[in-house]
Amino acid sequence: MKMLNSEITNLLDRLYNLRGDDSIVLVSMEKERNLAVETKERTSSLKTELQSKINDLTSEENVLVKEGEKLVEVLGTINKAEFANVINHLNINFDPEAIRAEVEHTLPATLERVAIEKENAGKELVKVEDEMNEAITKIEELGIRRDEALSNQERLNRYFDLALSSNINITRDEITSLLAKFDFTEEEQREAAKLLMFPEDGLFEYENNRQDKPISGKSISEVIQEAKDIPIVELNEVKDEPIKSIDLEPIHESNIIDINPSVEIPVVDFSLDMAVNKKDELISLLTRLGFDYLDFTNNDFEKILSNYNPKVLEKNVDIIERLKINKDVFNDNVELFYDPELESKIIKLTNVGKLPQDIYLNPNVLIKYNLNELENAINVLNESGLDPKNVPLMAY
Repeated sequence: MKMLNSEITNLLDRLYNLRGDDSIVLVSMEKERNLAVETKERTSSLKTELQSKINDLTSEENVLVKEGEKLVEVLGTINKAEFANVINHLNINFDPEAIRAEVEHTLPATLERVAIEKENAGKELVKVEDEMNEAITKIEELGIRRDEALSNQERLNRYFDLALSSNINITRDEITSLLAKFDFTEEEQREAAKLLMFPEDGLFEYENNRQDKPISGKSISEVIQEAKDIPIVELNEVKDEPIKSIDLEPIHESNIIDINPSVEIPVVDFSLDMAVNKKDELISLLTRLGFDYLDFTNNDFEKILSNYNPKVLEKNVDIIERLKINKDVFNDNVELFYDPELESKIIKLTNVGKLPQDIYLNPNVLIKYNLNELENAINVLNESGLDPKNVPLMAY
């Protein structure tokens, strides 16, 4: 059993953050979305301004062209000599030819400046529209990503609920594939998977501490630590209790020990230590035989642990390997690990002509029957005139 250290605590802090409304993933997305919305609103307003400016410049350009052409035309029809007297008496500097020449000279340059201004406004409009469209796309993308993030969060919370109720039946691959979406490293994914599949290794303690409430009862780690500290009982505390009648073996003088009533007698319960050692021993054995215990669901691992017999387990794996059957047959059929009749049943099947590949594809026949039942099934086939070799194992 692992104690809750700083590395595990930091990992669980990150995982628990992802479970709530303040999830760094959701908060980051919300910031991105707010920025995209601001950009969309700003560019939308700027787009309207630029479109209005372009329309005004286009209108101004049309008016200048129209009025300029008309003015040149009108000036070309005026004969200055016809108005000489009035021009002289009023002392007016009026020269239609000079004015016409000035219009024809300056109007094109003016129209060019308007055209350039309109062109620049058009280019700016394109940029603004691109930025606005990117913001709109970003908002839509973030909506999809948020829905996915919420789905992943819901899935993560379900895994935690199952783990905290000691009822998780999720494989390591399912957990690690989910955590990969939250950008955890492979090492962090493996460690988090262990915590969920075996919550007694730190998750229970973290959950209790996180809630900031008194822990009802003692954790397994506390019990083990207390056992190692050797709690004591005073003999004089129980001297007034009634003594029950007990059948005793004859006491020989050589076996008598002088007991001082003031001496404290240690009372130690090693059952939890034994359970932890048994689990560690099983994990070590599975690893040595080429298995990763995290590939098994928590329920399957507990099933193996409850029926743990190292000699039988090692022998059964050896049998499968010698037959060149892929060892992944154990992954979904953990009963094969602790079946004491496995070798006899396999021999029985091979004797009637079944190949290792047949057994690999139909391992349930090894789980469905004990040895006697398998013999009876084969006998029934023989008595019916059928060759057991030709009858598919799934029909047994």
